[in-house]
Amino acid sequence: MRLWHQDLLTKLPRQQLLGQHRELAALRGNGWGKKHATVADVFKYSPYKLYQFHLLVLQEMQRRGYRPDSKWFDPNYRGQHCAPYRELAACSLSEPVYPEHDQKYLQVCLENLKQKGINLLI
Repeated sequence: MRLWHQDLLTKLPRQQLLGQHRELAALRGNGWGKKHATVADVFKYSPYKLYQFHLLVLQEMQRRGYRPDSKWFDPNYRGQHCAPYRELAACSLSEPVYPEHDQKYLQVCLENLKQKGINLLI
């Protein structure tokens, strides 16, 4: 699992964008709190931050003509197999959503994509 740098979301190929949605859905559901090296930083923050990041992905999906399930736009929704939050406390939106998504992380993501044969110009 990997959260792509948010500046890449509008440039990701279809497969990576839809994969990002699946990974975020899993993290918002029963994957919350299950440590994984490439996404461990998200667990330092409120799950609301993950929702904010997921919104960016959902909006990009819509911009491209995809129709993600409207339930994902509810911050309390955690998927079909996970009880929703009762009232997930909102937190302010920061830019970037995750402070770890700095220029160094952008380069890590670009290199990872390059290894997959995807060369993005930023």
